[in-house]
Amino acid sequence: MLDVVGMLYRHSVMVDTDSAQDLLRDLDEQQRAAVVHDSSLLAISAPAGSGKTRTLTRRIAWQSATGRISAQRVLAVTFTRKAAGELRHRLGALGVGQVSAGTFHALALAQLRRRAEDRGRSFPALLDRKARVLAPIVGGRGPQAVVAINEAASEIEWAKARALTPEQYIEAAGHSGRQLSRPVEEFGAFYVRYEQEKRKRSMIDFDDLLWWCADALATDGDFAAAQRFRFRHLFVDEFQDATPAQLNVLKGWMGQRRDLTVVGDDAQSIYAFAGAQASALARFDRLFSGGAVVHLGTNYRSTPQIVRASSAVLNAESEVQRATPRAPRPDGTVPSVVAYVDDAAEAGGVAKLAQAAHDHGTPWSQIAVLYRTNAQSAAFETAFQKLHVPFRLRGASRFLERPEVKVVLGDLKKLASQGNDRPLADLVDDIVDIAGEAGAEQSEHINAVARLAREYLAIDGAGGSLPAFVSWLDSATRGGDDPSSPNAVEFSTFHAAKGLEWEVVFVTGVEAGLVPISYAKTPSAKAEEQRLLHVALSRAGQELHISWARQRQRNRKPSPWLELIEGALAGRRAAALRPPADKRAALAQTRAALRSVAPANAVDQELLADLKAWRLNVARAHDIPAFTIFNDRTLNEIAGARPATRTQLLEINGVGPAKLERFADAVLTILSEHDSE
Repeated sequence: MLDVVGMLYRHSVMVDTDSAQDLLRDLDEQQRAAVVHDSSLLAISAPAGSGKTRTLTRRIAWQSATGRISAQRVLAVTFTRKAAGELRHRLGALGVGQVSAGTFHALALAQLRRRAEDRGRSFPALLDRKARVLAPIVGGRGPQAVVAINEAASEIEWAKARALTPEQYIEAAGHSGRQLSRPVEEFGAFYVRYEQEKRKRSMIDFDDLLWWCADALATDGDFAAAQRFRFRHLFVDEFQDATPAQLNVLKGWMGQRRDLTVVGDDAQSIYAFAGAQASALARFDRLFSGGAVVHLGTNYRSTPQIVRASSAVLNAESEVQRATPRAPRPDGTVPSVVAYVDDAAEAGGVAKLAQAAHDHGTPWSQIAVLYRTNAQSAAFETAFQKLHVPFRLRGASRFLERPEVKVVLGDLKKLASQGNDRPLADLVDDIVDIAGEAGAEQSEHINAVARLAREYLAIDGAGGSLPAFVSWLDSATRGGDDPSSPNAVEFSTFHAAKGLEWEVVFVTGVEAGLVPISYAKTPSAKAEEQRLLHVALSRAGQELHISWARQRQRNRKPSPWLELIEGALAGRRAAALRPPADKRAALAQTRAALRSVAPANAVDQELLADLKAWRLNVARAHDIPAFTIFNDRTLNEIAGARPATRTQLLEINGVGPAKLERFADAVLTILSEHDSE
């Protein structure tokens, strides 16, 4: 019956040939081929900067203009709320404003809530943080308990992304070689008790949304038929990030139909820890039998020099082999690779270069500092504050947690409490009317909430309600998307930078132990680290600055992949690629530190130097005297005694309970690394 409806639609639609041709005029040959491809099962492989969103939106608009699809029956799935908003905006500009778009979780929540309301059933409460349930299960108190609870939550998320039950998790985690602080069976037990406690409280978490939706699509014929009738044409962005649980939902939405277009880049698959399968895009034609794959091959974002540098790390070892994309942008400066004495010098150097870029006309918002781990931000925060350079940390606060947003939601609740069962759309119109009377910042947040409410109403399809919208909003804004964009330098991890771009980018800490990260031991883990570096490098448009520090708690070596980058760029400027750090100053600094106290006979001099380098970094990061952390005598005793546990460390003169709590993990890590050498 559904196929008959589709045929009737295609025969009745008016085809606007001129408009359809206009949609193709400013596309390159490969983009045009992807837009007009006649396969209903299509994967578009699109490297960084190749215009994948343009290609995806044009394909939707072109198929709608030529009568191949109905825009009202399109469901576009993205991985962030921001991406969904951008997609809707572009489609609206192309005259296709009826498309529904959202994340997997937000779409699943809206569909499940509508299903419950249609059946007169109450919908379970949505658990915003797993820690609320896990805390009494895991037990303990203080910072260590928080770490244990977070680890348990991460393991449950790892399992659910792969659609694994507690029993299946134990086997899969054991085979995966995951490095855990407790036996895998213990985390399996936490998983079992967590699920039991949720059922007792009538709660579900965000991971359950995908499980429940996939199960409902598989077992509830009426629900499945309704969703497949409403959403006949499926489009998925960033397909390389899809997890098994998300693929189950996608296949449930499809049913027996063969109407799916996906776009992505297997070189940007960097979420294996969250369950993403790097091979999903590469084996699209096997996941969906008979599917076709087309490739885009031009990078419009970056200069040829930056494209060459970012592509250099994608060699055979990274499991991604492809030709370097064409780069039509005019030549720019050769990317720099600089070795600094330590991480404080690196942060100071980057801050000065960022200030220089701004002085030469680059807006602060077009400059970014990228690093592998969040812990690296401390040095940059200090350095940028000293130069009064504005900066922001991506994802530092969630949208829902802001006071301005809470005021808007409070106003909506007050309006709703006045009775008359007014629909949510009317309540939203009321708060928009008062936005002009509010201050600029509050007005921006009012309009942001209004935009999100309209996004929710388009997905819900039946009027919605304020409680349902608030619950959906909590799901849709998870992940750190920020509706505002202040004029400041962006600080971001490599992972959080994916999907973003700036004119001037600093990729920092490119040294062994960080790039690749120290716990990446297997070939697949190291290959993902290479892809992650490629993602970071490919964020830059005009200028790319790569740096590493010779000391970061201990002596460091450059990342092995810097050689690949330098080799690719050697034809242009080989001699200047890695300006030498001030080796004499670094050597003098180390010698002076070693001479400051006459070492005991049993003291390992390299260990003592690493302990002092760590102390210096912490002191600079917090702008405190180094001796207030540990004095030289204490460091000598630590280096001589080489304690292996917190209890043994506490026995050292000068190490009290407070310092033990703050510094034990870092000190014991340095000692452990030296013991393993």
